[in-house]
Amino acid sequence: MRLAVIARVFGILLTVFSLTLLPPIGVSLWYEDGTHIAFSVAFGITILTGLFMWLPVHDLKQDLRTRDGFVVTSFFWLVLGSFGALPLIISPQPHLSTVDAIFESISGLTTTGATTIVGLDALPPAILYYRQQLQWFGGIGVIVIALAILPMLGIGGMQLYKAETPGPVKDTKLTPRIAETARALFVIYIILTVCCTLGYWWAGMTLFDAICHSYATVANGGFSTHDASMGFYAHNHAIMVIAIIFMLTAGINFGLHFFAFSNRTLKHYWQDSEFRFYIWVTVIACLVIVGYLWGTGTFDLNSSILHGVFQVVSIGTTAGFGSENFSVWPAFLPYILLMVGIMGACAGSTSGGIKSVRVMLIMKSGLRELNRLVHPNAVVPIKVNRKIVPARVTDAVWGFFAVYILSFFVLTIAVMATGENFVTAFSTVASCLSNIGPGLGEASANYGSVNEVAKCFLILAMLMGRLEIFTLLVLLTPAFWKH
Repeated sequence: MRLAVIARVFGILLTVFSLTLLPPIGVSLWYEDGTHIAFSVAFGITILTGLFMWLPVHDLKQDLRTRDGFVVTSFFWLVLGSFGALPLIISPQPHLSTVDAIFESISGLTTTGATTIVGLDALPPAILYYRQQLQWFGGIGVIVIALAILPMLGIGGMQLYKAETPGPVKDTKLTPRIAETARALFVIYIILTVCCTLGYWWAGMTLFDAICHSYATVANGGFSTHDASMGFYAHNHAIMVIAIIFMLTAGINFGLHFFAFSNRTLKHYWQDSEFRFYIWVTVIACLVIVGYLWGTGTFDLNSSILHGVFQVVSIGTTAGFGSENFSVWPAFLPYILLMVGIMGACAGSTSGGIKSVRVMLIMKSGLRELNRLVHPNAVVPIKVNRKIVPARVTDAVWGFFAVYILSFFVLTIAVMATGENFVTAFSTVASCLSNIGPGLGEASANYGSVNEVAKCFLILAMLMGRLEIFTLLVLLTPAFWKH
């Protein structure tokens, strides 16, 4: 591990991130909400720190190694979240503690959407805009965005790309060069954001709300400018339908979107095994939720369809918007929604969770073992998209699942040890580790009542979920630090 190379990358990335503090200054000046001072101070601290790290090693010409990439990817999210919290700490509104501000910032950047803030409707517009912007940058991945810039500065980027996007279907590049890949994904991301903004605006949102909610929708983040979240617009069915469409779209592998844009065709979507699995799980969950809401008389048929489908898509894609307080829905419904969220949407999307492709491979592997019990000598390969999946991939998926479950239980016990009850600990860890957002129990409305020690564990859970666990845990292995 070479500290000078890592410091140079941190300096560049932190300097680039400081530029994201400029738009909120413009919003503050436009609305005259007085928060431009807080953002200006935060901008100065961030850019000076970045330049302080970069200048001493600016002419160092060495590429990152894989080990360096893991260190940068893991620690930069924590550093970025800490600097991203500065405006929330400095600004008199919303008057957050340091832990709450860092929690809010990391929740935004990891597109978790868990919030500690009460009274969103009364916050200054610049603060509201900034929270949504954090999610938008987090959705595409700050590291992946920066990969379009780093190659021009003489820094190799493939190591970071591998560390940022681990998984069984992410080994192949969409275009020959990683910078081109990052740019292609970014262009698609911008197009989806613009279309979502125009859709919301057309349907009746103010332009400010349309921009803010499109950031969170395309990022599958879940922050809102209102305490009622999307429930604020529940009377407007057009807005709700637009949200459902774009949350579903953002939950699809962006590689499929890339292929659609490049080849002007939609046929390949249904040909993709993961996409079909994702859609079928969503449809089945919608039928169960809608049917039970209607059958128990919780809502009439129209409201059951509206809120049932919206919440399944919102939680299933880990967006985390709320049209209703689903934590008070009858019987098992809140836990079904949590389970769907833990699975998440497709790999290569802005969604969190385990990812559909991993769950699909686990199910296929389980069915294969059942067949082997009946036919011990049979050779039953696992296939995805009509291709045989190598044994090392299924082994990696089972390994990920085992570490995920272990991490989940350890973090749940840790949160309970801070004094939170089981329902609150279980749901908040599940929500943060899968980057869903809403919880149950004391966190059903927001995380403001969760104690600060528990929030520190939940921050760790959000980082682990965003980095898909292995990227962060590999730093804890003795082998990683051996020369």
